[in-house]
Parts: sequence; structure tokens; C-alpha cells
Amino acid sequence: MFYDYHMHSNFSGDSKTTMEDMVKKSIDLGLKEICFTDHVDYDIKDSIYEKINYDKYFQNIEFLKNKYNNKISIKKGIELGLQRHIVDTCKKDVDDYPFDFVICSIHTIDKLELYFNKFFEGKTQLESYQRYYEELYTVVKTFKDYCVLGHLDLIKRYGDFDKLLDDSLFYDIIESILKQVISDGKGIEINTSCFRYNLPDLTPSKYILEMYKNLGGEIITTGSDSHNPSQIAYQFDYIYPLLKNLGFKYISTFNKMNPEFIKL
Repeated sequence: MFYDYHMHSNFSGDSKTTMEDMVKKSIDLGLKEICFTDHVDYDIKDSIYEKINYDKYFQNIEFLKNKYNNKISIKKGIELGLQRHIVDTCKKDVDDYPFDFVICSIHTIDKLELYFNKFFEGKTQLESYQRYYEELYTVVKTFKDYCVLGHLDLIKRYGDFDKLLDDSLFYDIIESILKQVISDGKGIEINTSCFRYNLPDLTPSKYILEMYKNLGGEIITTGSDSHNPSQIAYQFDYIYPLLKNLGFKYISTFNKMNPEFIKL
């Protein structure tokens, strides 16, 4: 049984798929449980995202939970795009609504969305990667209202560079991030969008996954980062055995922000 804990619908500015279409495809694939994690990103220059109408969002999820309750479990999540200056705003969202699951991601630095590459202007690849990890470390030191870090090494998707830099160059800062995550009782996700972006490794990389495991990390969720039905649970039949081979004993699901462990 697979559990897809990173899924978007047309409540996200970058998806046109209805929640129900995502649910139907998940049922067809035989998934045990899914969690909607639509985007909430504040204070971005030239943003495609708008603030979610949370009342409508939760109403839709509740309707689908009831309609398909004998076929699939549906959880209420969100993907918060953090920046260091919006931590309090994001905390208020989590405090005000009954989430089962919250992903903490970095999509934007200095109000510049990484996707559009303006962030990289005037920086070397080394400087760009270092700045990204420093931003993520600052966020995890101050923001505690989340369950897992999303696509921890997302910076590798963008920047139009010829090749990726070796993770070992950033060992100290990545180790600091992971130690903070573990100390706070949080987790990370393995995100199969790496296959869509033709990355040479997983997201996060095997190097980071092994570092997390060796540091004592146990909470890990599996997410497709799907924005349409064809992407749901993509390559999960590959990553579940891989996690077991790396030494992970469980994958995690969440209920009311608390992890539950499913044996691999």
C-alpha cells in the first residue's frame, strides 16, 4: 500500500486539476491514503499564487472524505512556502486551521521565486546553493509548526547550470539542518518530482537521505509532488524498497500533526 503525502489541486496556482480527479486517480492506483498539500506562498514578487480560501479548501476535502470514505483515506495538509520574514504569518495559518500535515518548503528567497531564476543572477552556483541552505537553516531554527521539510535540496532543480554541485561541499550546513529537524521531532520527505525534472539523483539525494538516517532521523513521508493525475505516486514502487535498503524501517503518515508509522 502506498501513501502519497505531497499532492496539489486547482487550489494551487500551478495546477488545473480538481481535487476529485486527484482522488479518483489515487483510488484507481490502489493508494491507501493521500494528503492534499496545496501551495501557500506569501510575499513573492510576480507571484502566480494567491492566498487559499481555507474555508472552501477544507469544505472540499471534507466532502471528498465523506464521499470516498470506504475507498481511500484523505488527509488535510498544506505546503507552506517559507521565507524568514513570513514565519509569523505562516504560524498563524497553522494555528487557525485543523491541519493533519504541514510541509515546510523553500520556494522563494528575498521575495524571488527560484523557479524564475532571478534569484541566481549575480551569484555563482556555489553562492546560490549556500544561500539556499542558509535560508532553510534559518527557517527551521525559528519555525516549528510543520511536520516535514519538503524537497530539501530543491535548489538543484533550478539555476540553468551545466551540472549539480556535490552535496559534500555543503555537508556542515545540511548536517545542521537535519540535526535541527531531528531535535525538533520533525521529518523530511522523499519527493519523486526528481524524475520529472530529470535529476541524476533522488530528492533529496541518497547522500542526504543516508545522512538523515545516520543522524537518527526516522520520520519520512513519500510524496509525488503531483499537479495532475498522471504524476500521482510516480515511481513509488521504486522508492519504497529503496528506503528499506537504506535502513529505514517505516514511512510516516500524519493525523492532527502527529506522526504515525507504517512498517516498510
